[in-house]
Amino acid sequence: MKPTANYYQERNLKNLDRIDALLEELPCFCEDFFRGVETRTSPLTRLNYCYDLRIFFDFLSKRKFHGKVSPRELTLEHMEQVTDTDIEIFLSYLSNYRYGEKVLSCDERAKARKLSTVRSLFKFFFNKGLIGVNNTAKVPTPKLHEKEIIRLEGDEIAALLDTAEMGSGITHHMEGYHERTKVRDLAILTLLLGTGIRISELVGLNNENIDFKTNSFVVTRKGGNKAILYFSDEVAAAVDAYMEQKKGDPKVSSDEPALFLSMQYRRITVRAVENLVKKYAQLSTPLKKITPHKLRSTYGTALYRETGDIYIVADVLGHKDVNTTRKHYAAITEDKRRAVAGKVKLHPEDEE
Repeated sequence: MKPTANYYQERNLKNLDRIDALLEELPCFCEDFFRGVETRTSPLTRLNYCYDLRIFFDFLSKRKFHGKVSPRELTLEHMEQVTDTDIEIFLSYLSNYRYGEKVLSCDERAKARKLSTVRSLFKFFFNKGLIGVNNTAKVPTPKLHEKEIIRLEGDEIAALLDTAEMGSGITHHMEGYHERTKVRDLAILTLLLGTGIRISELVGLNNENIDFKTNSFVVTRKGGNKAILYFSDEVAAAVDAYMEQKKGDPKVSSDEPALFLSMQYRRITVRAVENLVKKYAQLSTPLKKITPHKLRSTYGTALYRETGDIYIVADVLGHKDVNTTRKHYAAITEDKRRAVAGKVKLHPEDEE
């Protein structure tokens, strides 16, 4: 089968198939909810709704209704019996709960997301007049504490790229694999660090998206919008080296549109990129837990330090709300505060 050039369309179709399968486990009224929110949500968002609601209905079945009804058998009449206390118990339950054979736990952000999903469901049916009470509105969102921003500094960036290029610290068993992937891996890391694109945006890139004449590429942002981003000569060199390597590989199909390929010569997956970033980061900066998103933070921080312009950082990173950018990157103003600490003299030296 010929590979599709539209990674996002293919991903959406897979997510829609997952949603259809999960709806078989959820109460029948959920189909109305998902149909109602379809025009203003992405398939990925609705898939996450499915996962959240599956846990919520499992909780109601076991705790609220003591196993007398299964999650699938729950009705809107049952939803009207859900109190704000039930929702608070649910949030507490998420700290340490069992689903199937797994014992799981949610941090404050995961709890907040699940509460948001449950609120959306109740609000939808309340606004439709299909339930007479919406007690989820009485439950406050869990307080979210600011997370420390983990990013790489200049020498750590160089160490990460050197590790990918040279294979420093890689086991003898992995040397052969590294020799085959190092040009690709270096291009991936350089592109992440040099443009700040999201991992899904990187995975979705096609060969035709890259324009070396202008050192730019077309990227599909969240929501499906297209944007043109620009990259440095250093990024261009790394990506061009990989594309030249692909041209000389007879196993690369002329029908394959994807820019970055797996060892099976198909479009690389998000998980594969996460794993390669983790592998090289553990070798080069073992004290920091580095992910592709942390490389995005590294770029955002560097760009803000160079420009001091939070709006250009927001635009390049594709943030719809500049407050999102400010929350993540304004913390580096600590550098500026430290730099000016000695500027004001309490006892100025006497003028000669």
